[in-house]
Amino acid sequence: MRARKKAFPLRINEEIWQAVRRWSDDELRSVNAQIEFLLRDALRGAGRLSKVDDKQSGSDGKDQK
Repeated sequence: MRARKKAFPLRINEEIWQAVRRWSDDELRSVNAQIEFLLRDALRGAGRLSKVDDKQSGSDGKDQK
């Protein structure tokens, strides 16, 4: 079962947006999926994401653009 996703607006510096967009293009992800991937990776690295939460996300971060 996939976790429900929360939609919210994000204000982001243009330089950071462009860098994330280029990275997402390289990884064949949408910008949204790339941001989610980066957040999940940072949370996992900081020990803030439980294994249950990580498995419930059900996403490898790759989706349609």
